[in-house]
Amino acid sequence: MGSCSSGGSCPSAGKDGGSAKLKIQDGLISSTLAKIKYKLFIMSGKGGVGKSSISVNLAAALARKGFKVGLMDVDIHGPSVPTLMGLKGLLDVDRGSLIMPKAYSENLHVVSMESLLKDPDQAVLWRGPMKTSAIRQFISDVQWGELDFLVVDSPPGTGDEPMTVLKTIPEALCVVVTTPQEVSLADVRKSINFLQYAKANILGVVENMSGLICPHCRERIDLFKRGGGKELAEKYGLDFLGAVPLDPATVVAGDLGTPVVLLDEETPAKTALLELGDRVAEAAFKSLEAASSVHN
Repeated sequence: MGSCSSGGSCPSAGKDGGSAKLKIQDGLISSTLAKIKYKLFIMSGKGGVGKSSISVNLAAALARKGFKVGLMDVDIHGPSVPTLMGLKGLLDVDRGSLIMPKAYSENLHVVSMESLLKDPDQAVLWRGPMKTSAIRQFISDVQWGELDFLVVDSPPGTGDEPMTVLKTIPEALCVVVTTPQEVSLADVRKSINFLQYAKANILGVVENMSGLICPHCRERIDLFKRGGGKELAEKYGLDFLGAVPLDPATVVAGDLGTPVVLLDEETPAKTALLELGDRVAEAAFKSLEAASSVHN
């Protein structure tokens, strides 16, 4: 076998070095994920369905019930989780060079691309490999600690970010978010096909913007229709996890940087989102029991 001269460079050195780093990172990822009981992957086929709002409120609802929760925003180009939660400033790094997630409360900690940027208005011009690397680092280099749930908020579609999450967290339980109208359902059907092709674990479907509750008379107005998400779930043999109505309180909560489920006022959206948290937790528990029975 030949050797590399001191003056030249060995073509395989960079490749081997990169491979070694990936193996080390794979080990860190496995170690991190082993400390997290349930990994929830929130996705949709279409933008504008309120997926980040569902992610934030689901994480806050679970934390409100006493679970230790991490919220990971992997929308590299349009992170909205910090805004919805009123989080500002950069993430801290401990002496061991691990990134410390931002503490929203004692039970809820958050990591987002926006919290890594000195200027939150700065555009992130990254292609696939850099986005993949960042998502892997969000797991390997973050001090998540012992968690009951890690909620992962993904950008819409079936691109680099969802593919990286499913490859990095193969045991993730996927929650598909849609709105009732056909323009959303058509894209969500593609997402379900993508998840089935990837042999992902689909926990169920959530219908967001399911009717509008009038703040004056409390009557329901089917602004974007209603029931499409439930019909979609039934068609694919999936669990329907719940319907969340449009509610002016959601806009108020977003502007305040407070999850709807943590508002003092009782509202239709708050009630529906708290019920969603209960159903998701119950479905996650059942999925783990089912997996355990298969392996025993």
